[in-house]
Amino acid sequence: MVSSSFSGAESLTAETANQIISVLGDMNVTRTIVTDQHAKILYDSLQNQNAQGKYVLFDEIVQALSGKDVFRCTYENGILQSFSAVPVMTRDTVAGCVYMMEYDSEQGIIIQNLERNILRGSVILLAAILIFAGIFTWTGSQRMRKVLRNMRMVREGEYDHKIEMRGYDEYTKLATEFNKLTDRLQQSEQVQRQFISDASHELKTPLASIKLLSDSILQNAMDADTMREFVADIGSESDRLTRMAQKLLTLNRSEDTMPEHIIVDLGKLVSRVYRMLVALSDRSGVELTANVSGECTMLSFEDDAYQIVFNLVENAIKYNHPGGSVHVAVQGGDDDVRLEVRDTGVGIPKDALDHIFERFYRVDKARSRQAGGSGLGLSIVRELVERNFGTISVESKEGEGSCFTVVFPFLGVGEEIDDAD
Repeated sequence: MVSSSFSGAESLTAETANQIISVLGDMNVTRTIVTDQHAKILYDSLQNQNAQGKYVLFDEIVQALSGKDVFRCTYENGILQSFSAVPVMTRDTVAGCVYMMEYDSEQGIIIQNLERNILRGSVILLAAILIFAGIFTWTGSQRMRKVLRNMRMVREGEYDHKIEMRGYDEYTKLATEFNKLTDRLQQSEQVQRQFISDASHELKTPLASIKLLSDSILQNAMDADTMREFVADIGSESDRLTRMAQKLLTLNRSEDTMPEHIIVDLGKLVSRVYRMLVALSDRSGVELTANVSGECTMLSFEDDAYQIVFNLVENAIKYNHPGGSVHVAVQGGDDDVRLEVRDTGVGIPKDALDHIFERFYRVDKARSRQAGGSGLGLSIVRELVERNFGTISVESKEGEGSCFTVVFPFLGVGEEIDDAD
């Protein structure tokens, strides 16, 4: 504004500068200088140390005399200093310049307060960051210690132990994965225990048969043919025990490999089981009878059918009363082969009928321990029956006895075996 006021003057002199400035009035700045084109001061607003008539070489004035608009601002020691210089143009030539300088302590105080507030805010923010970092570090350390503590518990064998951790951070994800791992370990342990239980129960049957046959030979007087027959049965049971041991050893190597199908005459199996268990029934005071009618051939996996008949008949003898009876009936039909094992034993309570095929379930635990039962026999029987495409059912009244019925698909003598089916 001041520079444009000078641009209409005919000549730029000290008198002209004083007149124009007096008309414009107070500029409200610390210092105002008007120079000619040679940087000689024509007007200086300072009362003390007035430099009128002298030459000035301020950087801003030098640049303004070259035709540039100049502004510079500095902040130092709480004071904001602003410097500005604008050329005075007359007929498109530089006739001089107007220079202004302002010392603004009020703005400096505002900036100083702003600096102080920023410093305080930075300190507070830094302190907050350190506090929160400490809290997060402590919390993370606590959560990690919790995970490590639970890992030590699982390492000691407590596979059912779970980590309860809330949140959505990585520790929670780690705890979730850890719980899944313990579930797998627990499942593996259960499978291992189940395998051991099943293996021991499977191996017990041929061992019991060998024991019964050897006791019969030692306790009864037999002719040579009968003894030869019993010794042959002991050899068969030994072979079956060997096959079982081999299957158990190779079970983990090829879980998907099933035994081969064979044609089984269920009537002959019942006769064989009868010879095995008649000595046990005599010692228990239980009458054991059997009846076979019709053609009773079926398709079965190796040794499964024998295991089914043996377990059912052995249970019927064990859980019977002295003076009771066990009757085994095999009947061949047009479409199926039916096996019935009926006894006059202790029977099964009505509320237990739905659970007797469950693993480790025992109706009368005291009697089961006395008879040597483990709660695995019937569950294994059901698995073997279903594996051989059969069905098993039971009818029982407590105190009157039970009847187990197993139905297998019938295989005629002239039918071919198709392993793919």
